Order: sequence, then structure tokens, then C-alpha cells
Amino acid sequence: MTTHLILQSPGLDLALIDQTAALCEANGTKWISKSAARLMDVQSDPDTRATITAWAENKHLDVAFVQADARLDSCKVLVMDMDSTLINIECIDEIAAYAGLKAEVAAITERSMRGEITAFSDSLKLRVGYLEGLSSRALEAVFSERLALNPGAEKLINTAKQAGLKTLLVSGGFTFFTERLKEKLGLDAAHANTLDIDAHGNLTGQVSGRIIDAQGKADILAEFAATHGASADQIIAVGDGANDLKMMAMAHYSVAYRAKPVVRAQANYALNVSPLDGILNWFGDV
Repeated sequence: MTTHLILQSPGLDLALIDQTAALCEANGTKWISKSAARLMDVQSDPDTRATITAWAENKHLDVAFVQADARLDSCKVLVMDMDSTLINIECIDEIAAYAGLKAEVAAITERSMRGEITAFSDSLKLRVGYLEGLSSRALEAVFSERLALNPGAEKLINTAKQAGLKTLLVSGGFTFFTERLKEKLGLDAAHANTLDIDAHGNLTGQVSGRIIDAQGKADILAEFAATHGASADQIIAVGDGANDLKMMAMAHYSVAYRAKPVVRAQANYALNVSPLDGILNWFGDV
């Protein structure tokens, strides 16, 4: 099977393309855009892949070895994490900011996403506990004032939908945000945790129902993929934290987006400097 190598970087230039082409013995090059190029018929043995990966990291390039005939419309499912993947913030950290406790909560979030706290449910319960007594109006403030889609997110989702993919948002965050994003982006499904709110409109410091942890994400994706007849090689899964690894392991196109080291080490693909719609450049039909 012929393999191509996709190079992407805001600073991509002809010198970088030529140097990378020499390392992988490419048999031709083609510009995709000002920030992306396709190197055709490259060597893709393990040693070459390791060399190219190290080279790319040093040069601040995103690289992806893809089959020459890879097509987006051959995929069936796009699944994404929410916090720090689809959107630019960790919602729980920003909610905590309204209680004056962002630093405390953010420190726990960071440890959890790095995989240093192995039980996500424990991490979530601890962080949500800091929110007890906070007015639920803080949720609306976070959504309207602090939350934004990450670059390329809307184009990636819209193009995937046009190609016939079903879209799923699955998050260890909260339904307050996932439901609004589902409506805004026209997603097929969204799942997250539910913050408990008392009769006075204040957060109780607890979540209702089953906590969506790493296994929960994987279970939701498995059911969604089965419903839409998607095999592993027809799934694109994008995440950034340790809580996404089980979900990402179910997809051939497992994408670490601005991810923690533990995630980059296990993902098949990574976007470290490119926007989310950089995924589209891997496919010849887009």
C-alpha cells in the first residue's frame, strides 16, 4: 500500500518540505495549502517513522503518515472530547474562577489530564466539590464570556457532516455546555456529566447519575459506532487528556490535539501546531 506523508505548520516552507522529503525518500511533493504539503510514496518503515517524528517535533511540524487512497467519505464517525479539544477552556476551571478557586481546581484538572490521578471519577468529585454553593448563573457566564471553539473546529465538523460522517461529542465535563454546543454545531449526539443544582439555583457540589470517565467515553463511542456501522478504521477520535485514551484506542484515526505527553505517546496522529481542520488534509477527497 502506497503511503503519503502530510506536513503541516504555520511556518511551512520549501526548505522544510525538501529536507523532510529527503529523510523519507519521497517520490514527489504537492502543496495542499500555504501551511500544508503532501509528500508522495514515502518510506514508512518503523525507523523512518521514528526519524520523521523526531525531526518534525524539533522543527515544529505536524506530520501524518496516511494511505494514499485515504478518503474522508470512507469514514463514518467523528468523535471529539470537549474541554481543551473542541473548545479553548477547561469549563470546570472557569466555573471555579467565579468562586475564587480556579488555581486549586485547575491544578487537579492538570494532574488528571496528565494521567497522574488515575481515577477520573475521584478527580471530578473532588473538583466539583469546590463548587458547592456557587450560583448556577456562573455556568451561563462561562459559556457566553469565556468559551470559544478552537481554531478549525467548525470547519472540521461541517466538512465531516457534508461527507456523511456522524458526529459525537463525549465529555467528562458537563451537559450544560455539551447540549449548547450540540445545538450550535448541529451534532448528532452529545454526552457529559450533569451538575446537581438545588432548588435555590445553586450548585450542590455533586454530579447526578453515572460519571462519564475514560471507560464511560469508550462505552458511549462503542454504542454510537455500532449504531452507525463504523469499524475502527472508519472512526476519527480527537482528544487531549488521559481520560480520552480508551476512546481514542477504538479509532484508527486517533488524534492527540495539543495533548498531554501520555496522550501523544499513544495516539496514531497528533496536531501540535495545526488547527483542528488540519485533519482534513490527510484525506485526498477534501
